[in-house]
Amino acid sequence: MRASGHSTAPGWWPPAGWWPDAARDLVTGLSPAATASATFVLPPNAISVHSSRSFATGTLTGWGLPSLCEDISLIVSELATNALRHGLRLAPGEYSRRVQEIRLSLVRRGPMVTCAISDPEASGPVLRHPGPLEPGGLGLHIVESLSARWGWSPLPPYGKIVWAVIGG
Repeated sequence: MRASGHSTAPGWWPPAGWWPDAARDLVTGLSPAATASATFVLPPNAISVHSSRSFATGTLTGWGLPSLCEDISLIVSELATNALRHGLRLAPGEYSRRVQEIRLSLVRRGPMVTCAISDPEASGPVLRHPGPLEPGGLGLHIVESLSARWGWSPLPPYGKIVWAVIGG
């Protein structure tokens, strides 16, 4: 799945009008006047998960969408944790020594909001089915249950965007 309308440069930011291809039907007919976006760069440490939740809930409150704050907080927690845990494992080479950046972008289209996390790892997320005694492994199930749609898009030649759409 491709992320339409984006560049493949490192440090991806959502360009004006960006929305995941696989979720375009969710915003058909919405007024383009009710669009906004905000991006936050996560430092590669555990405290950045808390900071990213605060950024997301503050942004949604500022957009007049406080009813989405609880769901976005959980989605951001899961996606940011996955990006920090799995997204910074880079292939050897010059690029891997320079880029250690994860970005959280919120993109609004009317009452719908996409939470998009980009990281430098090319491998996509894996929806696991852990056993009852396994710690963890349910994060993407939480994202799936709270979102209207979720998925991921590669950012060639390296990196990816994992996104989830909420609202309605």
